[in-house]
Amino acid sequence: MLPTFVIFLREGVEASMIVAILLAYLARSGHREYFRDVYAGVAAALALAFGGGAAAFLLIRTYEGSRAQTIFETATFLLACGVLTYMTFWMHSHARTLSRELKAKADQAMGRGARLSLALVAFQAVGREGLETVVFTLAIFFAASSAGGNFAASVPAAALGAALGVLGALAIAYVVYRLGHRLNLGRFFQVIGSLLMLFAAGLLADAIENLQQLHWLPLLAHPLWNTSSWLTEGGALGDILHTFLGYASQPTGLQVVIYWVYVLSAVGGFFWISGRHRPARPTAATATG
Repeated sequence: MLPTFVIFLREGVEASMIVAILLAYLARSGHREYFRDVYAGVAAALALAFGGGAAAFLLIRTYEGSRAQTIFETATFLLACGVLTYMTFWMHSHARTLSRELKAKADQAMGRGARLSLALVAFQAVGREGLETVVFTLAIFFAASSAGGNFAASVPAAALGAALGVLGALAIAYVVYRLGHRLNLGRFFQVIGSLLMLFAAGLLADAIENLQQLHWLPLLAHPLWNTSSWLTEGGALGDILHTFLGYASQPTGLQVVIYWVYVLSAVGGFFWISGRHRPARPTAATATG
């Protein structure tokens, strides 16, 4: 439940924030008549994401426990890890300019067939987040099943976490709509982004485990330790730690190496970039004038 809550909260905030900025700009510029076109674009994007996710889920269920599923989930782990890393760094660098970029797109849309163009702007923004969410959710299901759970049995808890995440995202979007720039979204994405990169590190470790089980990556394939006697991956706590942080009761040497190389480089690099972009404090001379 926790991983889907964080994923849907983060993706929902970004998607709903984009919609909120568009609606706020249209309202302030006296173009409320275009609200329904934005809503149409959002609805089409959500339908595409939901339909694609449901189709992928039903398809993969037919191959549960097979070598084909292992190959597919490995590709999903690697894709989700790459997208999570990219979107975290992208959002951090674009958080300050996102509102200005959206307003420019809205101005262009209203200059060339506003109704369809505004719907496409909303469809593109929300559709991208929706498809990313589908990939991440499938990765969560696969991670839960690889920890000893059942692919289908993880759906109720994941659905509850997703619903809570969406509700939280809508609440934050409402605050964005009402308060605009007075909400520190940069800090929000910094905290959530750090958590999600730890999740990405776990997905990467799961991909390495699958590749070694497929005998495609035999390097350092022996387990370094075994903690299953007191914390199994299939238990409640172990499942949360495995799905969200990549905990493994019998990790191989390559899993441990890849996990920590990613954490130190990606998370460390993220905080280093955040520190560089932080505004410098005024010196005593400039503060006193």
